[in-house]
Amino acid sequence: MISSRTTGVMKGCILGSVFGMLFGCAVGPDFTRPEPSPAAGYSRSPTSLPAAGSADVQQHVLPGVQVVGQWWELFHAPQLNDTLALAIAGSPTLDTARATLAQAQQALAAVAGTLYPQADLGASGTRERVSSEAFVGPNHVVGNLFSIGPTVSFGPDIFGGVRRKIEQQTALAEVQRYELAAAYLSLTGNAVTQAIGIASAHEQTNAVTDIVAVDQQNLELTQIEQEAGKAAMTDVLSAQSQLAADRALLPPLAQQLSAAADALTLLVGKTPAEWTPPAFDFDTLRLPTELPVTLPSILAHERPDILAAEAQLHAASAAIGVATAELYPDVTLTASWTQAAASTGALFESSNALWGVGGGVTAPLFHGGTLTAQRREAIDAFTAQLGIYRQTVLQAFGQVADTLHALEHDANALDAQRQALDAAQASLELSQESYKEGQASFIQVLQAQRLFGQARLGYAVAKSQRYLDTTQLFEAMGGAWRDWKEPAMR
Repeated sequence: MISSRTTGVMKGCILGSVFGMLFGCAVGPDFTRPEPSPAAGYSRSPTSLPAAGSADVQQHVLPGVQVVGQWWELFHAPQLNDTLALAIAGSPTLDTARATLAQAQQALAAVAGTLYPQADLGASGTRERVSSEAFVGPNHVVGNLFSIGPTVSFGPDIFGGVRRKIEQQTALAEVQRYELAAAYLSLTGNAVTQAIGIASAHEQTNAVTDIVAVDQQNLELTQIEQEAGKAAMTDVLSAQSQLAADRALLPPLAQQLSAAADALTLLVGKTPAEWTPPAFDFDTLRLPTELPVTLPSILAHERPDILAAEAQLHAASAAIGVATAELYPDVTLTASWTQAAASTGALFESSNALWGVGGGVTAPLFHGGTLTAQRREAIDAFTAQLGIYRQTVLQAFGQVADTLHALEHDANALDAQRQALDAAQASLELSQESYKEGQASFIQVLQAQRLFGQARLGYAVAKSQRYLDTTQLFEAMGGAWRDWKEPAMR
């Protein structure tokens, strides 16, 4: 945040120029981390998740508990753990983020080096002809001149311009660090999502396959009855239409399965020809029942996107200091030691040693308002970045709230789908008993089987959505990225 500076600071800095090597003041604002509103939260009332029916587990929210470790291990699927290990090790996205972070760290080291004295070694050799007419007549003197020696220059950084640049670059390096964390969080979340997508596609395909089998039986029976004169041709056409419509559900599911498998393969860093993902299903993926929900006051310090926006805000604050320092005098100290002689043999004789020390001050007088405008530009950039930071925090809180509400609705939807499935199963069993006793036709049994298959399909969709929203909650909480055993993240 920006803290105001008074004219007393300028006076203090001018006095400090006398002792610039020992005392220096950094002009511009000192950054203060924005704190979320004390009233910030995910809901107006405590969130609790309803039961999802007697056949499915109930999930429980654990307020104030942070996600730790590798959260996907809560699904208790060894194949999923192995897949995530491959993805983290082979992801080109993480490789890119690592290299970008290393680049930012080197840029920081380059800027930090300017805070220290700069030493250079220079050497030269010349041969020249000099006219001596003004002294001894129209003659020319031809001679050599060799020189070698170090030069040292130092800017005391009295007004903190270099230190503000270092602060700015440090913040930008932090941005890349949090971008790496965000890439890790996105990678792991997407990998689990695709694994759930594979399991969902398998579950739905099985349900639709059973429905198609019932449709086929219904068509064959209707054709037999039509040939015997017990059914109209319209009944056969209706059965054929129903079979075709249900068969049309299979290709999209096959495409959904292929797309999820290919996406997971790419996340692992392989091509589809190199690696085939496991055949995930809901028998091997166990739904986590305890869901840690970070306190609202902690969320802003855990999510990588919020921390990256905060680091960008810090960099914008430091940029104000850099622009402010341009309004003040720039002091430079230099020193040199040179050995110069007309021949290389005498170059290093003590009598040919030359030395010099000096100091210079450059103070801005008139730049047409450029320097002031640059400072105002930096302040406006900070204000804009503050808006981006606030929006990032709001979106994070909104995402957590949406996910918690989604899990609540998922439980209700799964409960309703389970009731529909149980009712369809009871109807099927009753139809089968009635058929055995001769009180129902086989077509009625087939219709009951078809309704049961449709209920299975709806139940599979509701079940997979609950898994997906659970994954989304772990991502929204920050995914325990600090526990990632990555050297660049420590």
